[in-house]
Amino acid sequence: MSPRELVVLGTASQVPTRHRNHNGYLLLWDGEGLLFDPGEGTQRQLLHAGVSAHAITRICVTHFHGDHCLGLPGIIQRINLDRVPHAVSAYYPASGQQFFERLHHASAFHETVTLLPEPVTGSGELKAPGAPFALEAVRLSHPVESFGYRLTEPDGRRLLPAKLAALGLTGPLVGELQRRGTVTAPDGATVALEQVSEERRGQRAAFVMDTGLCAGVAELAAGADLLVIEATFLEADRRLAEEHGHLTAAQAARVAAEAGVRTLVLTHFSQRYPDLTGHLVEARRHFDGELVLAEDLMRVPVPRRL
Repeated sequence: MSPRELVVLGTASQVPTRHRNHNGYLLLWDGEGLLFDPGEGTQRQLLHAGVSAHAITRICVTHFHGDHCLGLPGIIQRINLDRVPHAVSAYYPASGQQFFERLHHASAFHETVTLLPEPVTGSGELKAPGAPFALEAVRLSHPVESFGYRLTEPDGRRLLPAKLAALGLTGPLVGELQRRGTVTAPDGATVALEQVSEERRGQRAAFVMDTGLCAGVAELAAGADLLVIEATFLEADRRLAEEHGHLTAAQAARVAAEAGVRTLVLTHFSQRYPDLTGHLVEARRHFDGELVLAEDLMRVPVPRRL
């Protein structure tokens, strides 16, 4: 099975810096590749990260501010140039339909790939045919309509080797048990899957970009194994955060702690902070789990199952 990991392509906010590209986050998950908020330069960042355009199966745009979407034309044209063999779904706020259409057809190119527009009209589960997870959008609070996204793997069951061995279940019998739900043990007894397994909670990953503090932030973060969230400002600049519809590092960390997040990835840093020590200190006051200050081109694994 391919690794579940986040490939960070850009971490700046309104403008890029010498060290931070505009936004871009590719979540690789069991053969799927969800590209979130491709800002300007994302196509080149994929090259630097060593990731092929073929890895992209879905594009998720949170809102239509330039630092979150101006890379769309390049990405769309690249998947067509490379003749990606599968259809690519594109999720975005329905209120920005005109922006999506302009970005889709920003210049002339030969279309070879089926792009499936999936405008988001409100909070709720989204169409994700063939995906090994459910994908949902939740409305956030920003000067333009904005949505966060959450991926949820279905719950399953974890086999318990000691119980299997005690009943003499090995090899093909285990496979049959997993397929059918019951199997006949060597002693003739019927064994149900529930007798030799325990519930396994599906993993969750959430993306919260530009937003002020609101109920949607907590909803998306709830129980997330991986939370990627904006931390544009520090508490000293909280007034600016509120005026422009953004979060501080402290707010993001408090949400994560209250939501039981396992790995917290802070990103979308304002250019006013060339040194992110303040973000680390501020976040650590509230969150004691795995904490990552995102850097361009880093890879962050989805944490192992508990």
